[in-house]
Amino acid sequence: MEFPLANTRPVDQLLEDLVEELQVPPGRYEQAERSYKSLGEWLHRPDSTVRDDSPDVYVQGSFRLGTAIRPASDEEDYDIDMVCRLDYEKSALTQAELKRRVGVEVKAYARRYGMSKPEDGRRCWTLVYADGAQFHMDVLPAVPDFEKRRYLSEAGPALARLGATALAITDKKHDCFRQEGGRWPRSNPKGYALWFRDRMGQAFRRRALNEARRMQASVEDVPAWRVCTPLQGAIQILKRHRDLMFSDRPDDKPISILITTLAAHAYNQEERLSDALFSILQGMDRYITRRNGVDWVENPADPEENFADKWEEHSERRDAFYEWLQQARGDFASAHQALTADGVGAVLSERMGQGLVERALGRRNPAKKPGATARLVRAANLLLTPAYMRKPRWPQAAEGRVNISAATFTQQGFRPQSFVSNGAPLPRNCSLRFEADTTVTGRFKVYWQVVNTGREAEDADCLRGGFSPDAAVRDGLTHSESTLYRGQHSIECFIVKNGKLAVRSGQFIVNIG
Repeated sequence: MEFPLANTRPVDQLLEDLVEELQVPPGRYEQAERSYKSLGEWLHRPDSTVRDDSPDVYVQGSFRLGTAIRPASDEEDYDIDMVCRLDYEKSALTQAELKRRVGVEVKAYARRYGMSKPEDGRRCWTLVYADGAQFHMDVLPAVPDFEKRRYLSEAGPALARLGATALAITDKKHDCFRQEGGRWPRSNPKGYALWFRDRMGQAFRRRALNEARRMQASVEDVPAWRVCTPLQGAIQILKRHRDLMFSDRPDDKPISILITTLAAHAYNQEERLSDALFSILQGMDRYITRRNGVDWVENPADPEENFADKWEEHSERRDAFYEWLQQARGDFASAHQALTADGVGAVLSERMGQGLVERALGRRNPAKKPGATARLVRAANLLLTPAYMRKPRWPQAAEGRVNISAATFTQQGFRPQSFVSNGAPLPRNCSLRFEADTTVTGRFKVYWQVVNTGREAEDADCLRGGFSPDAAVRDGLTHSESTLYRGQHSIECFIVKNGKLAVRSGQFIVNIG
């Protein structure tokens, strides 16, 4: 399919804004970094059972590549993939024993920090963080695969460079899971990330150099997520398109590593996001080859690994991939023909999500943001609905009403002053006080939900969006905050009675200049 060259500007702008809306907040990446560093420190503590095995914990997958996207709904978690590598020869123990040894420490870590018991998955141990954190961490046990490293070192300088970090990993469904000296599944996330960084080319190097100067660090120390290249952005858009298309067929949806690998192969160093996306869509299936009658998408860091290996057993997954690719080509070709940004948005809303597209359109034209002129918006028409904003977890049982009846701010000891929802921006470093009144009677609990937006809140990992309980009955009808971050924020009051949501106030919007 050919994409015409004329009339690119509307689609250029909206695609760029879609990528901005899909970005994982920096605070989430920093949260992932803190999490794996914390686990690494735990494994190195004096009484660790694996301390002498030189444990090394690091992030892999989309968080390492900078291609992670915000969850499509706030019911979903961020899935952060980690490697826990111990310094063993794979011939010295079984996969089962390695899984057990890592599990002992992961379970102890969870107990120490009051977390739920880790889940023993097929390949990983899964740490589920507290409600509101909105992420879980999959910890993959691994050992160096010296045999594979030696093999790749003899296959030429390119593979020797990528293969120097090859790993053997665990898999409970593998035939040799309990067999000492048996075959092991393999992986190489560091080698793959190195290849992916190479594929981003000059676009990455230029952006990384600017970021390195800002960070006062070397280019090698700049994580990929801090550098949004056209390749990364195109992959993020394709992943969201895929997620929505297969929302009711999760077992059939094309896996991310398949899309990422084919997209990186098809990327021709385009500087514009739209050019990169269309080039990838035109060419990505050319990199699906056949080996001995089997569809093959080669792992560039290990030519013997096939990312499409499940297609032979599950032909419906092969069909689903080509179905998705045809649909994506058609959708983005139609968007490319639109004469205005609104026209592009109308084409993509169904496939990318109406809320996402509306927020993207609103980035350049605030008048298009839903409810932008409202003063106080009820729950049926919220002003702020970012992906990280949690939905109420209580069943509804309508009873009475609740309003945020008063809001005051105090600056540097001066007398409190009233302000209204969505009014003039307040100064930073003020104290805020909100008061609610309600017609709900009897005993009830009060919850307040604060939602922050803007780059400053993201950088501070303080976007919030959860529910904080205040005192029961009427003592909870006041709430204090402060104006720390520039942007548009919201607060809402919830009344919960007998375990059910009786009523909510609607969002009160706080603008901070």
